[in-house]
Amino acid sequence: MAFDFHPELLRLAAEAERDIAPRFAEIDAVAQENTRRVLEAFQSHRVSDNCLTGTTGYGYDDKGRDTLDNIYADVFGAESALVRIGIVSGTHAITTALFAGVKSGDTILSVTGAPYDTLMGVIGITGDYPGSLKDYGINYRQIELLPDGAPDFAAISASAADPVVKTVFIQRSRGYSARPALTVSQIGEMIKCVREVNPNANVIVDNCYGEFTETVEPTHVGADLVAGSLIKNPGGGLAPTGGYVAGRRDLVEAAAFRLTSPGIGGECGASLFNNRLLYQGFFMAPHIVAQALKTAVFSARLLEKMGFESFPKWDALRSDIIQHVELGSPERVKLFCQGIQSGSPIDSFVTPEPWEMPGYECPVIMAAGAFVQGSSIELSADGPMIAPYRVYIQGGLTYEAGKLGILSAANRLLG
Repeated sequence: MAFDFHPELLRLAAEAERDIAPRFAEIDAVAQENTRRVLEAFQSHRVSDNCLTGTTGYGYDDKGRDTLDNIYADVFGAESALVRIGIVSGTHAITTALFAGVKSGDTILSVTGAPYDTLMGVIGITGDYPGSLKDYGINYRQIELLPDGAPDFAAISASAADPVVKTVFIQRSRGYSARPALTVSQIGEMIKCVREVNPNANVIVDNCYGEFTETVEPTHVGADLVAGSLIKNPGGGLAPTGGYVAGRRDLVEAAAFRLTSPGIGGECGASLFNNRLLYQGFFMAPHIVAQALKTAVFSARLLEKMGFESFPKWDALRSDIIQHVELGSPERVKLFCQGIQSGSPIDSFVTPEPWEMPGYECPVIMAAGAFVQGSSIELSADGPMIAPYRVYIQGGLTYEAGKLGILSAANRLLG
């Protein structure tokens, strides 16, 4: 049985929970503040049952869709937002945001090193795909973070001052790397640095995995545009698909034109009766993100007690929901992911194996027994099958189920 745990594991789990109790109180306080902001936005925009229905066809005059755009804008401290089920992933949302900020001949400057794997093809670093930024004559440069994962402000100042740089790109979360997620405060300092040398550059933030982990978002500290996926944090585990962009009105409109077509933009796009799930998911999101953070903190402390290196540490400040653990061998990565899968509510009988996933440069193993396929706010674990063999854990709709899933995976490591 998936939940027939070794007695020593249960002892370590009990110790871990005693250690992390103060962190749970801090996470709950953040969730309380974020819930207040979301609830006030619902009330301010007079959400009624009529907003929870949907449209078909072109989707003209979809009151629920348009009101949800305004709610996202308010909660994110933005002028405008675009929340659409037609955005198929976080990569798609970020792509629409990047194209909104540049024209042919312009340069995008990443100040957080190489972006997440699936954006490589979007930029044109790999794949040579038709329709990439490179294919449209848009150039790309990047600045590495410092060895400790902190921003290199001197390099940012020097590179961002080039007048051909029209968009500066910041990736909040870590992707498949060992660096810490950037805090909103750090992002604000990076934006300030850019503004001092290039006040007209657009600053676009990949906000995936970070929403509601703090009480403010990058748009509150000057980001021109943020983008993310609804099957991560802001969908609250209920959104069946979709993504969002939020920020400056003209850039959101440009992103909408990229998503649909120039002249139509956000005026079309039927919600297909998903509004109820999108509203309820966003309302639940601060609480669900707190559950995911608690699961991450528990996994960090438990696995540290088992002798594995975890990052971030259990007591560290967090700005995303991702926890990684260095397991040291491909066999342990497979065992851990298979344990997560066996502890899941959906497809618990499936055995994950590494495979050549589109958009990735090496075999990747992914465990995700989720109600929404590929959801990263539900408990999942994945990792590239390369040294030093790290597994990346995220999500957890409830702490109780998240804890059981982590115990199921850890139990396999004991043999």
